[in-house]
Amino acid sequence: MSMNDPIGDMLTRIRNASMRGKSTVVSPASTLRARVLDVLLSEGYIRGYEKKATANGQGEFEISLKYYEGTPVIREVKRVSKPGRRVYMGVKEIPTVRNGLGVSIVSTPKGVMSDANARAANVGGEVLCTVF
Repeated sequence: MSMNDPIGDMLTRIRNASMRGKSTVVSPASTLRARVLDVLLSEGYIRGYEKKATANGQGEFEISLKYYEGTPVIREVKRVSKPGRRVYMGVKEIPTVRNGLGVSIVSTPKGVMSDANARAANVGGEVLCTVF
């Protein structure tokens, strides 16, 4: 089965599992998904993730979700750039999420990074999603 929006699928799986109070969630593995998970891990939104092999050789990520006093750390995840409508922004246009309390994940020529790191590196790119 083909999937049109793999990043959106992973974010929806994380959102649904955190709303249900699950400790882990499984998502198919890819390089771009790994880079997005690296940003979520470095910003403190997930505990970690581990790549596991599957029978078909594709592999999958087992993502450990993070909770604080019983409530999910990830309150809101929104996909900004979609396959039908890509959203590119320059370094000065990258949005701040909830006055800097959240993070925008940006795919730049220097790699996938948070909005603060993109501003520090002075690069713009495709805004993949926002997390709060």
